[in-house]
Amino acid sequence: MRHHTRSIILPVHNAEPWLDECLRSVLQQDFEGTMELSVFNDASKDKSGAIIEKWRVKLEDSGVHVIIGGHDSLSPRGVGYSKNQAVAQSSGSYLCFLDSDDVMMPQRVRLQHQAAVQHPSSVFTANGPTVIMPTWFCSRAWFSHVGPFDEGGQGVPEDLLFFYEHLRKGGGVVRVDQSLLLYRYHPRAATHSVLETTIWTHRVRFLEEQALPRWAAFTIWNAGKQGRRLYRSLTAASQRKVVAFCDVDENKIRKGFYCHEDSQERPKPRIPILHFRAARPPFVICVKLDLTGGAFEDNLRSLHLQEGQDFLHFS
Repeated sequence: MRHHTRSIILPVHNAEPWLDECLRSVLQQDFEGTMELSVFNDASKDKSGAIIEKWRVKLEDSGVHVIIGGHDSLSPRGVGYSKNQAVAQSSGSYLCFLDSDDVMMPQRVRLQHQAAVQHPSSVFTANGPTVIMPTWFCSRAWFSHVGPFDEGGQGVPEDLLFFYEHLRKGGGVVRVDQSLLLYRYHPRAATHSVLETTIWTHRVRFLEEQALPRWAAFTIWNAGKQGRRLYRSLTAASQRKVVAFCDVDENKIRKGFYCHEDSQERPKPRIPILHFRAARPPFVICVKLDLTGGAFEDNLRSLHLQEGQDFLHFS
């Protein structure tokens, strides 16, 4: 019956300060079915190994099978490698990803498993930011179809690259609208080793590969810094599809146009800046949500557009 297990996938590297709380949250899951914990210790130099051993006993006593892998060479191989190893040594039909500095709510595995049974080619996340990796839950079959993770190590956004591959292969995202995870943001988190420009470049590339080919022309919603940055990051062919910027800022609209000074084209492109009501969809939206006390969201809703068809969020 082992293949009916849900495997919690836990990469560990120098996680001593958080590991007790993290592993306690595995013990406290209210899921009724069988669970296993697959830990891969990526060259930790602190007491992580001892903490894992201590919890192994408690977890096994309560019926959670524990598999521990790892290596103790001088330097870590990175989180992509660790996750792949933890998946490979596990045996469950569903994979529940967890980071060693995060804490699961007791209902996490139960609720995500319920959802996953109904949507085989989806990745499940909790509410909040849609694609934060430790909220993922998916079937092993789907992971094998999409994966493995990129093992480039430090500075590689392995979760974002996996997510894009998931979307390319037709995968969906289903959200369980409850808070299922306490996500810790701290200076030593692996997130900080990935440069913001790296993530930006991957996101622009994916936008150009997946979304823009469907549109002959589009409007960038935001004539400010983010909107202009997106425009400058596009290939020349994509830039030519930008018919306008739109905004609510009267000063920007009064200026009338944005001139791309670095363009090689002569004359340099001058892109009109319009009020959003005067602009035409489709829109690529470069406005952060929840920033304007709901004003932006109300403006967008008032246009009665369909996400994915008439607009995309790139914020």
